[in-house]
Amino acid sequence: MENIYADDWDLTQAHPGFQWHRIRLGRRLGGELLGASVYVLKPGQHSFPYHFHHANEELLVILEGKVSVRMPEGEIPAGPGDAVLFNRGPRGAHQIINRSDDPARYLMISTMVEPEIAEYPDSGNVGVFAGRAPGGPGEARLERFLDGSAEVDYFEGV
Repeated sequence: MENIYADDWDLTQAHPGFQWHRIRLGRRLGGELLGASVYVLKPGQHSFPYHFHHANEELLVILEGKVSVRMPEGEIPAGPGDAVLFNRGPRGAHQIINRSDDPARYLMISTMVEPEIAEYPDSGNVGVFAGRAPGGPGEARLERFLDGSAEVDYFEGV
């Protein structure tokens, strides 16, 4: 059993603009096909760069505090008890932003399908994951973030 209000973090992200704490709840509970993480997002910070997944859906549940949820339609405010589903593909693009003066705690639940490709519309970058889903248990055989403009012909180098 784990507690979603615990403060014994598995990860802390300190990159400017993206500062949060994370409990890998699904991993701690032995999940294989279902992932879940509890995040505490600091005031003025973003969860991750704006992105979408090709293989995995995600479900956001706000536990404490207020956030803005950025999606293709724009930003919507969300508070305790609010839930938002992010489908696969461009229509599921998302980013959580804490524009308040207080920390926000939320639960992110996801399928754990791999291989996975994530796209980052703001930068044009692409993430490729094989061997485990992003954030899943174990070591990935492949985890690369690529500049989306670095395209080559199908037969390049053959």
